[in-house]
Amino acid sequence: VKEVAALSLLSSACDVVSAVYASTKESHPCLRSACAAAEKGAQSVTEATASSVQPVLATLEPHVAAASEFASKGLDKLGEKLPLLHKPVEQVLWDTKELVSCRGAEVRDAVSS
Repeated sequence: VKEVAALSLLSSACDVVSAVYASTKESHPCLRSACAAAEKGAQSVTEATASSVQPVLATLEPHVAAASEFASKGLDKLGEKLPLLHKPVEQVLWDTKELVSCRGAEVRDAVSS
């Protein structure tokens, strides 16, 4: 999970979503109280789940470690095949716009000729 969260694409996407969420909360007072209640509920559920799952995780630790190693190798292979995972969202959007713009110009040129 830490490796996935550290990927530039996901990390920057989370930053963008977080900024939009914070801005929305500040801009709309009605949503602010609803968001606060949802955050408090999510925190309570997370704390309750963490305390009850901890004994199970201790028992499954060797299996979790093996799964983690397997997932890490898979993530490395995925990163090799999809280099955009190592780019921030802004860069991926910029590259996509550039590609579409170039292809659009090629299509216009082909149609006009």
